[in-house]
Amino acid sequence: MGKIRVAIAGLGNCASALIQGVHYYRNEKEDSRVPGLMHVQFGEYHVNSLEFVAAFEVNRDKIGKRISDAIWVSPNCTPKFSEVPPTEGIVYPGPIFDGVPPHMMKPFHCYDEAKMKAVNVAEVLEETKTEILVNFLPVGSEKATRVYAEACLEAGVSLANGIPTFIVSDPTKEWPQKFENAGIPCAGDDIKSQVGATILHRVLAKLMLDRGVEIEKTYQLNVGGNTDFENMKYESRLKTKRISKTEAVTSLLPHDVPTRIGPSDYVPFLEDRKICYLLLQGKKFGDQPLSIEVKLSVIDSPNSAGVMIDVIRALKIGKDRNVAGPLTSISSYAFKHPPVQIPDFEAHEKVEAFIRGEIDR
Repeated sequence: MGKIRVAIAGLGNCASALIQGVHYYRNEKEDSRVPGLMHVQFGEYHVNSLEFVAAFEVNRDKIGKRISDAIWVSPNCTPKFSEVPPTEGIVYPGPIFDGVPPHMMKPFHCYDEAKMKAVNVAEVLEETKTEILVNFLPVGSEKATRVYAEACLEAGVSLANGIPTFIVSDPTKEWPQKFENAGIPCAGDDIKSQVGATILHRVLAKLMLDRGVEIEKTYQLNVGGNTDFENMKYESRLKTKRISKTEAVTSLLPHDVPTRIGPSDYVPFLEDRKICYLLLQGKKFGDQPLSIEVKLSVIDSPNSAGVMIDVIRALKIGKDRNVAGPLTSISSYAFKHPPVQIPDFEAHEKVEAFIRGEIDR
């Protein structure tokens, strides 16, 4: 069985959960169905096909360490649920740009650019024979994400864009065309959770619409205690995040609805726990009122890890099949802001068709 050589930009909680999960599920039988995974086997690739060969970080306490050691370094706080054996892959100093806002310099333990120089990302990707780069940079890293995307184009590496910087779903089509021209598949943007606030909101909204309920107003408010929420304390970091989460829901609605969606507060003692409050109000038969209120509580970072494992394997299959540009099936299924928004159950069927080779992207 072939291996998939993976690098990660931003070795935070999401990366820790992803790496732990690969080892947690590495011995599952190919045809088994286990809690936590949508696919043990995805086409030709098992969960244990993933190998983490490089990571890029701004945290001086992680840089230079093995990836397997760095995932436990503060401020990472996601629970330990798997032993991770030593890896050959190490953590390199990544470019900073706008990846670290002023209020996060200390929490991120950011290195001093006067004392340490960022690596050439494209050169590291080539040297480590990376095939897929996963972008887990902090929300709001617009310039930094584009630097990594350019490095992927230069090194011939696929991009799985886990954050709400619009590369794969670029409305100008510039970035998707760049990947198309380079002959490289890509997927994004802004990873969905396995069962998170956005997917739950979308399913409830679709249920109400399919059952003839007119939605009149809705909100989704989220609080959490990890550095993702600390980073998003300032509205300036949230522009694309609010767009991504809002459009994921409103794209399903047939008319304009008063909507408020997005992170609402940082609560340090919650650590990696995220709490979501949902409200959907509308009118049903006879114009009688209907209201749904939901509270969802999850450990945040592992919630997206299984989804990203599928994304990585889809990109590898795309590379094997010489597909270039956005993979629309896995993007619609696994990301909040894909190039094409379609209902989740339809997107799931398209992913299964992609695995079987019935559609090429």
